[in-house]
This record gives sequence, C-alpha cells and structure tokens, in this order.
Amino acid sequence: MTKPAKKFFEPLAIGAPEPYREIPVKLERMVHFFPPHMEKMRAKVPDMVKKVDVILGNLEDAIPMDAKEEARAGFIEVATSTDFGSTSLWTRVNCLNSPWFLDDVTEIVAAAGDKLDVLMLPKVEGPWDIHYVDQLLAQLEAKHGVKKPIMIHAILETALGVEQVSEIAAASPRMHGMSLGPADLAASRGMKTTRVGGGHPFYGVLEDATEEGAARTLYQQDLWHFTVAKMVDACQSNGIKAFYGPFGDFSDNEACEAQFRNAFLLGCVGAWSLHPKQIDIAKKVFSPDVEEAKFAIRIIEAMPDGTGAVMIDGKMQDDATWKQAKVIVDLAKQVAAKDPDLAEAYGL
Repeated sequence: MTKPAKKFFEPLAIGAPEPYREIPVKLERMVHFFPPHMEKMRAKVPDMVKKVDVILGNLEDAIPMDAKEEARAGFIEVATSTDFGSTSLWTRVNCLNSPWFLDDVTEIVAAAGDKLDVLMLPKVEGPWDIHYVDQLLAQLEAKHGVKKPIMIHAILETALGVEQVSEIAAASPRMHGMSLGPADLAASRGMKTTRVGGGHPFYGVLEDATEEGAARTLYQQDLWHFTVAKMVDACQSNGIKAFYGPFGDFSDNEACEAQFRNAFLLGCVGAWSLHPKQIDIAKKVFSPDVEEAKFAIRIIEAMPDGTGAVMIDGKMQDDATWKQAKVIVDLAKQVAAKDPDLAEAYGL
C-alpha cells in the first residue's frame, strides 16, 4: 500500500520542519565536487562558491577509506565557517551499507543541519532506501532544531535503481532530484566499458552496405540516452529535478560538452563538475542559448495567455510551442538573476 495523500506531507518526527510542498526554485547548472579531507581544497571553497550554483562536499567515492572521518570533519568545518550566499550546499554521504553512513548523517545534521540544503544518497535501489533516510533526517532535524527540511538527491547507479526509478522519484516530499551515475551503473549492468560517462567508439550503428568491399561508417551512439530519458520522465512527472552525473575524461572538453548538451536537451537541469574547467562547460550548456531565449521571449510576448496561434518568422506558434518557450524563458530568468552578462544578452 502506498502512503495516503493526507499523510504524505506530515513531518515524520515530532518537532521536525514541515516538508516542502514544492522544492525551492534554485539555479543548479553545475554541482561542483570538492574533497573535504584536503585542507588546500577546503581553503578554496569561499572563492569557489562565488563561481558555482552548487558546492558539494564529497564523502563517498574518491575519498580513501582512511580519510573518511577526516573528510566528514572537513565538510563540517567548511559548512559552519563559510557564507554560501545564494550558492547551495550539498554533501554526498557514503552509501547505506557502508560503516560510515550513519555517522555521516548524524554528525553533519547535528553540527550543520541549517546550512545543508541537500543530502546526496549514493546507490539508491528503491523507495525503501529513501523511506529510511527520510525518517532518520526527520528525527535528527527534530532533535537538533533544524528549521528547514534537508532534501534528498538520489544517485541512479544500479540496475535495480533504474528499474525502480519511478518509485524512487515518488518516495518522499524530501526528494530533490536524481543524478545518473554512469560508472557504477555500467558495472551493475555488466556493461563492457571502463569509461566514466560519455560514449564508446564500439557502440554504434553500421551504415548499410552499398557495394562489395566499400568502406562503411559506424555512427557512434549514446550509451546513456535511454536511461537519462527514463530518469527525466520519472523526475518531471513527480516535480523533481534530473541531472547528468560525472564525465570522467578531463582531457576531452568537447566530448564533455556534447554529453552535457544531450542531457540538457533531454530535460536535465544540470550536471556534476569534477574539475574546475567543467564549471564553465556546465554554465554554458545548461543556460539557454541566447538566440533561442530571445525567440522564446517573442513567442511569450506574442501569446501572453498561451492560447491561439501566431506566425513568427514564417513559423507557426501555438499553445504547444508556447509551453516549450515558457520552459526556456523561465530558465533564462533564473540565469539572468545570477548572471548580469547573460541577463543583458537575453534582454531581461
């Protein structure tokens, strides 16, 4: 049995904050990771928050086992001593079956619960994982007097998680969104690739033969197209956000941009940036194209109430294209509020 609608938005602990009815509207084009166990990286955070939409202290993968507790303490130090302004603060905790998860959550909420916006949960396999963390967070929020609910962001990185994606998206009013975790997902599925995101030169469609012996082109395809689209459908139908995860080849900016753009066009609102140069790539890709934004603004201006049909530059626009234009214009307005240069370019 699913939880009755009347019960869905009740706090799960006496004294916990009221759950969000709608997730806060924030610009989240890039989720920038930093390793909090490294003092020199912690020192860069105050400057970094001025450049990114989301800053995330990573406690899970890429943090050595003997540095897990140091990373947790380093994140708490950064969270409690930094003014984040309009930049969101997230952390990726260790997975549920690890020996560090419980201490990650209890210590961080106790020390920095009111600073933390989103808890990113790795390797989510079903709604049962979300239900456990939902209840735990409510109890800790009540215990420590946290004033706003800490949201949960699930990483989709197992075959079972993909199979359960719609149930995960609908599991709790705490759900903020989901990210694709292509490396772990590839391993879980038994995919034959060692790449972290992106395509593979052997995954493609061979053009038809034209004459005997003639060279035939293999057109490379996107390994992640179906999964990203499935994730976007689950997120959008439940009012939460979809993100592309990591792109691991820091030497190939063009491929990173192409992968991010595919995700953007499919409906993702942002992607992870694991290297500083990926920040500008994400900022560029997940902000509406200037000319497209200007055209979308013209559609909205020509059809203020979204009904009827008009011709603009020889192209028919109706209520369906008005809805498409509104998606772009709403995002452009969010970007413009944070980026004066793009605000001027958009004419907003």
